[in-house]
Amino acid sequence: MSKRGYHHGNLRQALVEAALRLIEVKGPTGFTLSEAAKQAGVTPAAVYRHFEGREDLIAEAARQGFLMFADLMQHAYDKYQPSALAAFEATGRAYLAFARKHPGHYIAMFESGISSNRTPELANAARRAHQILERAADDLSQHIPAERRPPASMFSAHILAMSHGVVELYARNTPGTNSPFPPEDLLETGIGIYLRGLGLIDPD
Repeated sequence: MSKRGYHHGNLRQALVEAALRLIEVKGPTGFTLSEAAKQAGVTPAAVYRHFEGREDLIAEAARQGFLMFADLMQHAYDKYQPSALAAFEATGRAYLAFARKHPGHYIAMFESGISSNRTPELANAARRAHQILERAADDLSQHIPAERRPPASMFSAHILAMSHGVVELYARNTPGTNSPFPPEDLLETGIGIYLRGLGLIDPD
């Protein structure tokens, strides 16, 4: 058996890192456990000491991604306190920044078809990340009259959907989807229009 995989000091983590590289190149369903094992420098049989199958390996990559994502979102939220508006906008930018910097994790989290409820650990990590954006949305929504205030969960879901759409359409350099505007500008102006509609930003 090659010792290459053990160079990382942790075979389980070496397999996750191999899977992330393969996900970036081939997508979440475009590689086999044997390929992940080869990337990590171990035999395919070694994989099954840590993961029951490819979906379990991808789920672990997603769990780690959500933990990183939550940390980034929390940092963005905290950095711009006490301004609820600035903190909320920062979490939206953090979403796009994460997708750009960690495409393998992002795909495992949002595009692999793996349910975030697959394991309690994955569910907890995903919940923590979503709660940060929902808290930022709830802080900001307190500035909307109660009779016009959307639920914070809906508020944050709208921004997540907008952020995900910008990532999918314009931040992947997919042929035929080039935009005349940078993805960051598209997201920022989109959020601005949304917040103006709620009366949270004065019309220009």
